[in-house]
Amino acid sequence: MFENNSRYINIPTATLKLSDGRQVVYVRRRFLPAPETIPTLAEVIVNDGDRLDVIAYRTLGDPEQFWRICDSNSVMDPDELTASPGFRIRIGFPQPGQ
Repeated sequence: MFENNSRYINIPTATLKLSDGRQVVYVRRRFLPAPETIPTLAEVIVNDGDRLDVIAYRTLGDPEQFWRICDSNSVMDPDELTASPGFRIRIGFPQPGQ
């Protein structure tokens, strides 16, 4: 259902049976990992105009891995990390199973 680099790859699915008998399969809720459990790979200071996908490409080699940076900083909204120039963001080592 998901690509191997997706944040949802290891999240189990569940099934909801509707009142009309139809069944809906959905992905269970994903919880952010505790950032202190993710070893730091690097720290980046945000410059004016930085985008998180570009930072992910420069540091992790894949722009679609921006979500790993969000996890490392316990942030749900990626734009929050690049909104303020001078802000320091943590880049965590990619963890197995995440």
